[in-house]
Amino acid sequence: MTSSTPTASFVIIANRLPVDRVPGPDGEVIWRRSPGGLVAALEPVMQSVDGAWVGWAGQPDLDLKPFTEDGIRLLPVTLSAQDVEEYYEGFSNDTIWPLYHDVISSPQYHREWWDAYVRVNRRFAERAASAVAEGGTVWVHDYQLQLVPAMLRERRPDVTIGYFHHIPFPAHGLYAQLPWRDQVLQGLLGADVVGFQRAQDATNFLTAVRRRLRLDVKGSTVSVPYGGPRTVVARAFPISIDTTPYTELAARPDVRARAAEIREGLGSPKKILLGVDRLDYTKGIRHRIKAFGELLDEGRISVEDVTLVQVASPSRERVDAYVQLRDEIELAVARINGDHDTMDHTAIRYLHQGFPREEMVALYLAADAMLVTALRDGMNLVAKEYAAARSDQRGVLVLSEFTGAADELRQAVLVNPHDIEGLKDAIMQAVEMPPREQSRRMRALRKRVLENDVNAWSRDFLAALENVRSAR
Repeated sequence: MTSSTPTASFVIIANRLPVDRVPGPDGEVIWRRSPGGLVAALEPVMQSVDGAWVGWAGQPDLDLKPFTEDGIRLLPVTLSAQDVEEYYEGFSNDTIWPLYHDVISSPQYHREWWDAYVRVNRRFAERAASAVAEGGTVWVHDYQLQLVPAMLRERRPDVTIGYFHHIPFPAHGLYAQLPWRDQVLQGLLGADVVGFQRAQDATNFLTAVRRRLRLDVKGSTVSVPYGGPRTVVARAFPISIDTTPYTELAARPDVRARAAEIREGLGSPKKILLGVDRLDYTKGIRHRIKAFGELLDEGRISVEDVTLVQVASPSRERVDAYVQLRDEIELAVARINGDHDTMDHTAIRYLHQGFPREEMVALYLAADAMLVTALRDGMNLVAKEYAAARSDQRGVLVLSEFTGAADELRQAVLVNPHDIEGLKDAIMQAVEMPPREQSRRMRALRKRVLENDVNAWSRDFLAALENVRSAR
C-alpha cells in the first residue's frame, strides 16, 4: 500500500483527538490534553505502542496536517460547521445518545442528519485506511463512529478491527425505533471484536443482530457471511481508569491540605456530599437535588450539618435539551438554597465548570459520600476515581443500579435513582454509616478498582483482537 503519510501498526479512531487547541499565555496556539474518560483511558495505551490517533480537533473548518503531541502521532479529520451541526450535535447527540440511554429524552430522527453521519464516518474510515500499516490493528471508539468498522473493512480487509462502545446499547424494543437500525448493525459487524461495558449491552446487541439481520448467533459470536465469511466476537469489556494518578495525588500533602481547606470553606459541616457529572440529562442530577431538598424540608438533615457540592461541567451547550436541563437544575438549586441557606452555610454549592485533576482529588478526599445517581450510564468512571482516591479507606459511594460500574462495585450503596424515597434513604445511610462499615466497603471497592484498572481493560480487549488475528 502506498501513502504520503507514514503508516502505523496500531491506530485509534475516536470522534475527538486526545488534545484541545487553546490559546497559550502569549497568545500563541498550544495543545492541551483533553479532559474526559476516553482520553484518560486510552492515553496509557497509546504511550506504550507505536501508534497513531485519528480524530477531530474540536473546532469546525480547521484543516490541520498530521502532527505529534506528547509522543502520539495525531491525524486530524476536518469537520465543517454543517458536519458539526448534523453529524455531531444532530445524529450523534440528538438521535443516538437519547435512544441508547433508554429514551430519557426523546430522540430526533432526521434524514439529513443520517446522511451527514454516513458522510463523516466515511471520512474517518478513509483517514484510518491510509494511516494503518499492512496487517495492522485499528481500534474504533464509540457511538459517533458506528459505521466506520464496515467502511474500513471494505477498504482494508487486511487489518484487524476492534470497536468499543462506551455508552449503553439499548434493548431491542427501543433500538428497533431507529430508522437506520440495520445499517448501524452492519457497520458494527465490520469489526472483528465488538466490545461493550456490560454483559447486558452485548446481549442487547446480539439480540438485535439475530432479530434484524437473521444472522447465526452462538454465545458471544456472530457468523457474518459478508466481508468474509468471518466470525465476530461481541462481549463485555468493562472499562476502568488509570489509578496511579489518583492514588499518588491523594497521598500528596498539598492535596490533603486543599481537602481540609474545602471543608473549612463550606463552613466545616459534619458531612459533605459530592456529585461530579457532565451536565447531562442521563446523570440523574435533578433526582439527586430533589432528594436532597426533600431531606432538608423534612428535617432529616440540616444545612448546618450536611452540604451537597454539585460539580456539573458544561456539555453540549448548543443542544436544546441541555440548555433546558441547565435552566431546570439551576432553578431547583436556587429554590433549595433560598429556603435553607443561612449566613454561614449553603445547602448546595453548585459549580457549573470543570476542574483540574488535583482539585478533583481534593474534592474526593473532602467528600464523606459520593453520589453517582445516573439514570443510565455505560460505566461511570467518577465512581472508580472516588474509590481510587480514598486510600484512607473512608467515604461512602452511593451508586445507581443503572451504571455499568454497579456490575463491579457491589459494595457501594446501590440505589434506583427513579425512586426518590429510596434515594433519600440511601443518602441517609451514607450520612449515618459508621466508620467501620465505611472502611469494610471501601477496602473492597478499592481492591476491585486497583486490580481492574485501565491497563487490564486494554490488555483484555487487545488480547481478544489478537486471538481473532491468530485464528485466521
